Amino acid sequence: MTRLLVAVQRVALAAVRCSSGRPGMFYAVRRGRRAGVFLTWDECREQVDRFPAARFKKFATEKEAWAFVRNSGSPQDSQGRKEERAQEPQAKASKRPREAPAASEEEEEEEPCAKQGKPAPEATAPVGRDSFSYVGEHVVVYTDGCCSRNGRRRARAGIGVYWGPGHPLNVGVRLPGRQTNQRAEIHAACRAIEQARAQSIDKLVLHTDSMFTINGITSWLPGWKENGWRTSAGKEVINREDFVELDRLVQGMDIRWVHVPGHSGLVGNEEADRLAREGAKQPEV
Repeated sequence: MTRLLVAVQRVALAAVRCSSGRPGMFYAVRRGRRAGVFLTWDECREQVDRFPAARFKKFATEKEAWAFVRNSGSPQDSQGRKEERAQEPQAKASKRPREAPAASEEEEEEEPCAKQGKPAPEATAPVGRDSFSYVGEHVVVYTDGCCSRNGRRRARAGIGVYWGPGHPLNVGVRLPGRQTNQRAEIHAACRAIEQARAQSIDKLVLHTDSMFTINGITSWLPGWKENGWRTSAGKEVINREDFVELDRLVQGMDIRWVHVPGHSGLVGNEEADRLAREGAKQPEV
């Protein structure tokens, strides 16, 4: 009987190893194209390969992995990309990061801005294609907007666009016109698309923490146009002019809109946020 139990255990363990490579392994990505916890190395590698300053680590438990992603003091953060170069067998399932709830059509959230250093200058000359990060054929960019005293007097809004560490196209500028958080988010995306067009780039993976912007351009816009630029509740679309501009810019572009959680430690989003805050401190144009 003992030999039979041992044999059954060995078969079960072998089956687990065949399906997941290493039993109980969780791949945590703190900084990468998408933060989260994944069950396969292939899924993890998609997020960190060729991503500047990527931070990821393999854990035996899901709890430890999520603690690392949320930056809760795990000492493993010094692990670099080179640690995980070995090929791992692919499993059937993966753990996806949690999605944030969808924004409403009239959402206006305050995003305080703090003083930072000087924004990087915006380049006008062509930039080499190898200076960008890619997901397949799509160039990766992060955008963010902020507004201190949102909805009140003396509000100050800025927009940030981040292409990579020290990239010549990184920009943080003051938002022209009406100073609100939603306008800043929309016009940060507009600026990134304008820059892409100037560089003859027509495929983008655009990361933003604004579900309002994503929902507006991908879901609500056709209904607004059909309803004479009124929301489903019959109210006038407050950001009509902003979405008209964004709609104009996306024509002929292949854009994958990716929502990222704000202030989650994702380096691209944090850098875009920093640039937006820098821009908000500049004089109004």
